[in-house]
Amino acid sequence: MSEEVQIENQGGVRIITLNRPDRLNALTGSIMAPLADACADAARDGSVGCVVVTGAGRGFCAGGDIKAGGGDKAMVPPNAEVGGRVEQSFTRLRGYMETSRLLHEMPKPAIAMVNGPVAGAGIGIAGACDLRFAARSATFLTAFANIGAGGDFGSTWFWTKILGTGAARELFLLGEKLSAEDAFAKGIYTRLFDDEALREETLKAAHRLADGPRMGYRYMKQNLNNAEDWAFEAALDQEALNMGLSTSATAAIWREANKPRGE
Repeated sequence: MSEEVQIENQGGVRIITLNRPDRLNALTGSIMAPLADACADAARDGSVGCVVVTGAGRGFCAGGDIKAGGGDKAMVPPNAEVGGRVEQSFTRLRGYMETSRLLHEMPKPAIAMVNGPVAGAGIGIAGACDLRFAARSATFLTAFANIGAGGDFGSTWFWTKILGTGAARELFLLGEKLSAEDAFAKGIYTRLFDDEALREETLKAAHRLADGPRMGYRYMKQNLNNAEDWAFEAALDQEALNMGLSTSATAAIWREANKPRGE
């Protein structure tokens, strides 16, 4: 794993830390590729019951590192195998954006521990998580209008789903920076803590989730994701199926864990 993405395991909790504190954890290719890999590993690792994403130092993620060009600048010349420069740029960025898809779709809860400013692509990563616990020093800024960009890392999709289309359009089009208190009041942050208490409180919740009914959370998250797009009747059908799958799996796991010794 890259030094710019740190991995820590605490029991069933996997902590993924963006580690470019000198740049408020702004994204370049050297951090985006291993970040996507770290999320993929957390998603498939059966020992992980909850994922926490955070930033090193005083910031969560400042978005793409414009000074460094955002991602890898190097591209091979256009050819029939890899396409032109626009196609190469799209393919590379879309691969990096798997981070957001994985956090959103992985069958386990994900928490963004927002320890400071978050902007640009960082709000997409935070929005991809199921919960967002923030420090009082955290701020929230869409930032895309500042560079004439449309948005990436699922940011426009997630925040429209979370806040509704009117509130999302206000955030993106006006591009005003929000304090932690204002973001909490709008429903952007799930919970707000004093800076010194953020890690302890976040990990307390993460361990509660990791130690909880994992099959229940798996199917619960699937139901919640389905509700974002599915028609109501289709969602009811899937809920009914998932209820049976989750409760039968949970019961079987409980029986196995409590089976008398010697059986």
